[in-house]
Amino acid sequence: MNSSYSYIRKNIRLECSHKVYFTKGSFSTKNDTLAEILQPHREGIKTKALVFVDEGIIDGNPNLLEHIASYFRSREDRINLVCSPQFIQGGEPAKNDWSLVEKIWELLNRYSMCRHSYVIVIGGGAALDLVGFAASTAHRGVRLVRFPTTTLSQGDGGVGVKNGVNYFGKKNWIGTFSVPEAVVNDFNFLLGLPHSQKRAGYVEAIKVALIRDRSFFEFIEENAENLSSFNENLLEQVIKKSAALHLDHIASSGDPFEKGSARPLDFGHWVAHKLEQISDFKIGHGEAVAIGLAVDLTYSALVGLVKAKTTERILCLLETLGFPLYHDLLNEISANGNRVILEGLEEFREHLGGELTITLIQGIGEGIEVHAMDRKIILDAVRDLNNRHIALRNA
Repeated sequence: MNSSYSYIRKNIRLECSHKVYFTKGSFSTKNDTLAEILQPHREGIKTKALVFVDEGIIDGNPNLLEHIASYFRSREDRINLVCSPQFIQGGEPAKNDWSLVEKIWELLNRYSMCRHSYVIVIGGGAALDLVGFAASTAHRGVRLVRFPTTTLSQGDGGVGVKNGVNYFGKKNWIGTFSVPEAVVNDFNFLLGLPHSQKRAGYVEAIKVALIRDRSFFEFIEENAENLSSFNENLLEQVIKKSAALHLDHIASSGDPFEKGSARPLDFGHWVAHKLEQISDFKIGHGEAVAIGLAVDLTYSALVGLVKAKTTERILCLLETLGFPLYHDLLNEISANGNRVILEGLEEFREHLGGELTITLIQGIGEGIEVHAMDRKIILDAVRDLNNRHIALRNA
């Protein structure tokens, strides 16, 4: 039987501008950062904007709603704030509630928001993920402006191009890649954070330094004592550099939408994501990543990929900054008698099409991809971290 086929192929080159602004007092009437972002589509047409605020940030920013209202009133000649700011639930559990996505869609529909309109979200990483997903799927993409309000989101996730919600008990199983119209890192939002949340951003800075920038790691190491007491100037420097490195990777890696086999910015995350999941997200992302890094670094030393003294140096830095490096859930046993944490490896394999690709390091600033990990040695690494934890507790 004869058969024939034909096809047409055209290469499409997409160029995106990914803009991250650093400022303080975004909603002061004297600050034009946001106003310059919200440009009208056509002369004489007001820009439509809808603001979502993570309800968890209000206690630390009690005058925020008043400042937002004042800001838009001062520019009402060209910006139409379609309604008062809308509260949205924050925190990782919010990403397990599909009805919250529908609530955002309903508001976008009610106020006739379109691809020339702007959705503004102010909050932590989970709120950015949730609102970003809803905005990127409404009308195939409403313009999004992110205001990350935590050290984690300002230095890492908030400056990225990912949006997502959890499904099937898996973190970010449903999501999109969508470049935001802009990201505004307002350092004033960091002032009222509890110490645990201020600390959380350090671990993503260490992560990106370990895989890309030795000098940045050394800067953090040299200033560890002052960073542990949250020196404001140093905290801002670390967040700004971390954001720049993450942005540089997204823009220059050649794989911003992760169609390849690797996720180097997820160094330490195969453990972290599983820990968050099995703890019902009671373990925060920063703490989980610190533990994930500790497991991968200890494993790397055990297999001879990195020098033991290098791993010890990094673990000591994490401890100086206040991160625990072990949790009992690392030893959780599943119904079939296996360690639950090892399921994280299989979930990473599944996420990238079947080939396991894990980022480790062979030196500070030297990331490397591996395609296999010895499960027995992983458990040996967990054992060593447990012993380290016991020794520190008894010291």
